[in-house]
Amino acid sequence: MNIHSPANRIAVEAEIPLKTRYCLYARKSSESEERQVLSIDSQVKEMLQIAERDGLEIIEIRRESHSAKNSGQRPVYNELIEDIRKDRFNGILTWAPDRLSRNAGDLGSLVDLMDSKQLKEIRTFGQSFTNSPNEKFLLMILGSQAKLENDNRGVNVKRGLRMRCEMGMWPTCAPTGYLNVTSPDRRGQVIVDPERGPVIRKMFERVAYERWSGRKVYHWLKFDINFKSKGNKNLSLGNIYRILQTSFYSGPFEFPRGSGKWYEGKHEPIITKELFELTQEQLKRDRITRDSKEFAFTKLLTCELCGSGITADEKYKKLKNGSTTKYIYYGCTRSRDLTCKLGYLREEALILQMLHVIDEIDINEIGLKKQFEEEVDRYNKFQHTVLRMDGKESDVDKKEAFDIRTYAKYILKEGKMIEKRELLASLKSRLILTKEKKLILRKYETALS
Repeated sequence: MNIHSPANRIAVEAEIPLKTRYCLYARKSSESEERQVLSIDSQVKEMLQIAERDGLEIIEIRRESHSAKNSGQRPVYNELIEDIRKDRFNGILTWAPDRLSRNAGDLGSLVDLMDSKQLKEIRTFGQSFTNSPNEKFLLMILGSQAKLENDNRGVNVKRGLRMRCEMGMWPTCAPTGYLNVTSPDRRGQVIVDPERGPVIRKMFERVAYERWSGRKVYHWLKFDINFKSKGNKNLSLGNIYRILQTSFYSGPFEFPRGSGKWYEGKHEPIITKELFELTQEQLKRDRITRDSKEFAFTKLLTCELCGSGITADEKYKKLKNGSTTKYIYYGCTRSRDLTCKLGYLREEALILQMLHVIDEIDINEIGLKKQFEEEVDRYNKFQHTVLRMDGKESDVDKKEAFDIRTYAKYILKEGKMIEKRELLASLKSRLILTKEKKLILRKYETALS
């Protein structure tokens, strides 16, 4: 038996419609990853021998490694079903029914294709299923049995995890700072990692007592001590915050996270519960500080020295007459380099530089024409409805009045915060703040080069 070339496939498909054209479909089993690959090859070998023995015409061989647990989640299987609907195949050769379906949705699609006579036969290692009531019923029973096995396996796994939690044992892979015990007599327990555990404790102490931010912890771990996880990777900022918010290090733990089900762990705590609570209070203050204020030009400028974003901060000064004035300063976030030497620039000086940039920029980079026209319409409507100036001579003509540079400067000086942000976001170049605190434009592809 030979697999058909493209030219021969056309000839086969042009034969009498009653001729069964098979697609050999092989999918991995639920064995270990190494054996799953071998399982696919062995399935193909066995099925080809059956095709040789019974004289079956194999149009194509298709392999898949996706699980059949959920309906519609297998790309190769979905293509196979679609090709059957297009009459490219009308038979399937596979190792067992559970290779095709372990869920009700995919099983139903096979039966529907049989009912419509588009699928003539499903041939397995020891059985065949055609458009016969009894054979379709048997196929549905075998498919339902595979689904039942899946469902029971999920229930059993969840029950086992819950029992381990109730015994005070961490049910999954040990968090950073702990190691899973591999000895049979202590199975399911975790011990403190002698290398990483002390570092985790220092993380909590520096946040709680020295008021370090998560970003400062990140730079300390990565650049000062080159801390690596069990997978030999640096901790990301998100992972650091997750560790600092995980109560497991102080004893009690929630599983699954967010479920509201708490257990008292039998493992050795790395930190005390008091230290954990102090850390949470500091993290809340840090979050309030970072998220409480929004400024006009944050997240729109880039530091030339380290490539970090530009942030802003408010400073208040008490005047001799007793009043207080506010100043806004822009500077590097230092997210990429904690030691970045870029200084701070007042917002007024920054806007002044932006006005000069508008004079020098290519006019096509400023996409404000539509916004300007809407502003003119709003102004004319205000004159007619509020000031009752009904004469046409009072109307502003959009074409005659439109000066995009003048309007852009007006937005920078007098516009609302959202209008300023929309103006800068419309530019096709990136705004860079240099080490001399000068504002320049660079194309996006070379902005950080």
